[in-house]
Amino acid sequence: MSVLVYCEVSGGSLKKASLEALSEGKKLAGTLGGAMNAVVIGNGLDAHFEAIKNHGAEKIFAVDAADHDNYIPEAHLIAVTEAAGQAGATVCLIPATTRGRELAPRVAAKLDAGLIEDVTGLDADGGQIVATRPEHAGKVYRTVKSKALPMVVSTRPNNFDAVANAGAGERVDLSIDFTAKAKVVETRKAGGEKIDVAEADRIVAGGRGLREEENFKLVEDLAATLNAAVGASRAVVDTDWRPHSEQIGQTGKVVSPTLYIAVGISGAIQHLAGMTTSKTIVAINKDADAPIFKVADYGIVGDAMEVLPALIAELKK
Repeated sequence: MSVLVYCEVSGGSLKKASLEALSEGKKLAGTLGGAMNAVVIGNGLDAHFEAIKNHGAEKIFAVDAADHDNYIPEAHLIAVTEAAGQAGATVCLIPATTRGRELAPRVAAKLDAGLIEDVTGLDADGGQIVATRPEHAGKVYRTVKSKALPMVVSTRPNNFDAVANAGAGERVDLSIDFTAKAKVVETRKAGGEKIDVAEADRIVAGGRGLREEENFKLVEDLAATLNAAVGASRAVVDTDWRPHSEQIGQTGKVVSPTLYIAVGISGAIQHLAGMTTSKTIVAINKDADAPIFKVADYGIVGDAMEVLPALIAELKK
């Protein structure tokens, strides 16, 4: 029983979430007693083959063409399902990025496969998939076991380790006969060149406790010092202090960074739903009874206007 991993290339870069999925796919294939292969789509893919090979791929199915540089769902669907067919894949792993959340259900429907989304833990038992995923806004974790294969599984970024474990890395070029009904004429990044919170390893997020928009400069300074992404609560986004691309929570993005610093965020359940899988949570809030402290590993009770300048000064030393 083989595993196929979809490797996402965006803006000329191979997503870190893809390396995580490759490493997890390698372990899963070993448990199932099969091979782990990969599929990658884009333009100028040669730069990515070594990384994909070094993270365990035995075969790398590639669609290398200029007209696939932009993400067109129908084209990627055809490429992934074609690769799955040639590889005899019984399990497809797709990183649960913005793109992957759209692509995974399409692939499952096309392959007539089961679908388990946004998993944070993955294993196999008796030839079936066993996955852990958060539910009910992150308040509980459910363990799900597949009844049959094939199965498509999307893996939440920053929840698995990207571990080098070299495979053969044999390249197999796919010739996809596809005439798109849609064409991408322009791509605009909402956050410019900023780090995307959905895939960031470190995040500094601000809330209404900062009192006014100008004070968000302290969050930006702390984030710059830590080489972190800037995030925001829904209340901040609703008041137009920050763009929606930075919103974290049930109606924003779900994040799982190594470090999450919440500044002036009370910790409403809708916000917690988007960040409780963070490895280390630091809360800064002047209200000692704020719900955010119940999930925080470290807490500072104090005014962010006083705490952040002192913290930034110490970190810069």
